[in-house]
Amino acid sequence: MLFRSNPLLAFFSRQAASSDQYPAGAEDMVASYNHGRDTNTPAQESTEVARETPTTTKEIVDDPTNQKAGTITVDTKNRVLYLSLANGQAVRYGVGVGREGFTWSGRVRIGRKEAWPVWTPPAAMLKRRPDLPRRMSGGEENPLGARAMYLYSGDRDTMFRIHGSNEPWTIGEAVSSGCIRMLNADVTDLYNRIKVGAPVIVM
Repeated sequence: MLFRSNPLLAFFSRQAASSDQYPAGAEDMVASYNHGRDTNTPAQESTEVARETPTTTKEIVDDPTNQKAGTITVDTKNRVLYLSLANGQAVRYGVGVGREGFTWSGRVRIGRKEAWPVWTPPAAMLKRRPDLPRRMSGGEENPLGARAMYLYSGDRDTMFRIHGSNEPWTIGEAVSSGCIRMLNADVTDLYNRIKVGAPVIVM
């Protein structure tokens, strides 16, 4: 049952659209966090804590992307991610995407992947946010969550990730600085299914 008041439970009904460019300064961006949490008002925090969220959004569906097996397609308007399978089907997951001004599109690849990744904010982010930790070890408080897949364009790290989250209520919303967020159970499932080098299409 879908509830429009919960973006995580309502994302399947959105219509597809795309943009064409990486945001300016993409190399300096990872999702912006406040010691592992986005900056919200007390009222927002109260609503988020009270909101029930599922532990997984994974579904097997007919593949709408027509991509070859092993391809990841991120539909940022609908806030879903598809992993194409070999039989004309796909695994569909709900995701959180970049907020206004931080959306992007393009073809990249999985350059590497890590379990319980370390988070190291880039220098430009630390300049803007000197309160951030210089390095955060992997774990439940780490904003990258249980798994991270690092998106590369050729040999260049774009600084965008497909990663888990310690904020499950943000799945289905546009809140990040361009990274693709997933529930920890979902990102672990995707991580186990794909290999380094897998193509990723963000639209």
